[in-house]
Amino acid sequence: MAVKLRLTRLGRKKRPFYRIIAVDSRQRRDGSYLESIGTYNPLGESASISMNHELALKWLGYGAQPSDTVRSLLSRSGVLLRWDLTKRKATPEQIEEAVNAHLKLHGDKIQARVQERSAKAEAARKLEEEKAAKELAQAQAQAAAAAAPAEEAAPEDAPADEAPASEENAG
Repeated sequence: MAVKLRLTRLGRKKRPFYRIIAVDSRQRRDGSYLESIGTYNPLGESASISMNHELALKWLGYGAQPSDTVRSLLSRSGVLLRWDLTKRKATPEQIEEAVNAHLKLHGDKIQARVQERSAKAEAARKLEEEKAAKELAQAQAQAAAAAAPAEEAAPEDAPADEAPASEENAG
């Protein structure tokens, strides 16, 4: 029996949530599976992965082949590095040190990505606020300009009436 490590979809429409499972390769995507290894939630600031590393290593030891996405998730969580070092007969201390360094590096990358996204969102929000402020100022200026000619027109009419009256008095 060819065993694969792959995702099975849960969640509702447009809100995916996946279970990482060990399954016979001939089963359909959401069919029965041998064992659940963990979960993967791609939504949110950073995708969350919760996985039982011991089960993943057990199934890799049995020869299970991970799908591309699951391989990426296993790599991101340090399971593939641990598996590789175990096959190379590294000591448990070396394995822990390498995995911790890998997780720290990956965690820093995720933090940088989250900060970059929040900075972009903040810049976009400020740009929108400035644009709204400019539009408001422009609308106020147009309203003031529309009110000013009406005020100026009224005093111009009055001196125009006075000017002919003064000509009548003079003549």
